[in-house]
Amino acid sequence: MAATVTGYCIDHSNDVSGDMKDLWDWTCGEFEDSDKMSSPLQGATMKFLAEYHRAKRTPEIGCYTGYSALAWYEGTVGTQAEIITLELDPKMIGASRRTFDKYKLNDRVTLIEGPAQDSLAKLTGTFDIIFVDANKDRYQGYVKQILDKKLLAKDGLIMADNVFARGMTISTDANPELPAKVRPYWTGCGKALRSFTDFCKNDNRIDTVLLPLYDGVSLLKWKSELTD
Repeated sequence: MAATVTGYCIDHSNDVSGDMKDLWDWTCGEFEDSDKMSSPLQGATMKFLAEYHRAKRTPEIGCYTGYSALAWYEGTVGTQAEIITLELDPKMIGASRRTFDKYKLNDRVTLIEGPAQDSLAKLTGTFDIIFVDANKDRYQGYVKQILDKKLLAKDGLIMADNVFARGMTISTDANPELPAKVRPYWTGCGKALRSFTDFCKNDNRIDTVLLPLYDGVSLLKWKSELTD
């Protein structure tokens, strides 16, 4: 049923571009863990949000092969947004640079190499949409750093991906079909993300909504009384 529903949603949503389809297919063929990449429907969602919000500065924590960066790029043609993407893994840095070269994204996309917490410490100004999709055990630290440094614009949005951790955030029994070789990894992620979702709910600076979309998406914004 889930696959049927997803198919229906895809058929009744704006399609992703040919470049996004091409990158999706290449990533799936090249990387065994390509399920870490955002889905085409999620890519369409990110493009939609960027266009609607008229984002002018968008950083993302975690680049993988650059699929989400491509979505942000296409969604901000009208605003010519600055897109900053942070990546640590040398293999994914190479794949991302291939993407930025192949699809001619280098005019607005900057890839910063190294640990995300170090890169975040160097960022200045504020950002309209911040996408968090890296080490799940560091989500809480990343978001706290963003809030403490006031990197989020007053009307900005933080979008944290994979908050369900394949169901392991909700219960270690939630996904009996999860392959044994990745179950320990996602179980650890689930434990960390339970702490993260508690943090988001209890931090008095932000409003949060956790959506049952994709692998769980948390949306965060400043409380309205802090931006008046």
